[in-house]
Amino acid sequence: MGDLTNESDRLLEEARRVRDDNRAGGRHRMESIGQRSADIKSSHLVKKLIQIAIGVVGVFIAAGVAGAILNGIGFWGIMLSVLTIAAVIGVVSTQKVKVPKRADLTKGDVRNMVGKTELWLEHQRPALPPPAVKIVEDMGIQLDSLGVQLETIDQKHPAAEQIRKLVGDILPETVESYRKIPSHLRGEKRAGATPDEQVTESLSKISKEIDSVTRQLAEGSLDDLAIKTRYLEYKYGEDADTSPGSGTEKN
Repeated sequence: MGDLTNESDRLLEEARRVRDDNRAGGRHRMESIGQRSADIKSSHLVKKLIQIAIGVVGVFIAAGVAGAILNGIGFWGIMLSVLTIAAVIGVVSTQKVKVPKRADLTKGDVRNMVGKTELWLEHQRPALPPPAVKIVEDMGIQLDSLGVQLETIDQKHPAAEQIRKLVGDILPETVESYRKIPSHLRGEKRAGATPDEQVTESLSKISKEIDSVTRQLAEGSLDDLAIKTRYLEYKYGEDADTSPGSGTEKN
């Protein structure tokens, strides 16, 4: 069991090193926070390249058929073919990866949920305070490690539903609750802390819980796995009033 835990720690450390190397190379805000979301983007890119290839081949075939029938397509036929190819490339190139909606994060396989959550989190970073952004970026690595452990879990096991609740529900709800607070109120203190501080603390707690869950799975403690109730009941600013800046929704 100790070997599995050590291997999990090693994978986390390697992932952090790769991420930091990428960041040093100039990529930061738009970089993938984890390998799972990076894989989704890579898959999308491959699909675009295939679509472009099919479109280009289709134009060549059409031009060839037209040339055979008309005994050549001439200058304007060639120009039309070139413009059609350019149009195909232009249209396909503008297609972006579809960012999952929060309601879709918990749908489907719990293993696929990890990648979708990473991709969703990446697009929330601009709205978060810098300390929370750092936690989110580290969380991508944790989610990758969790995803590896989820490969061995039966989808019907209660632990899978607990993880779905933590990663696909509590985590995004925390971010969305913060985003609902008007930006000019996020720096105001309520119940002893600002919304900026509260969301950072919430994400930090969730990050620690994800790490704890991953370690339990690595040690084979599947039947002992239990998401701590404080994360299910956690409400940042719970002592605050119900004004828009109080952040009274559960996270």
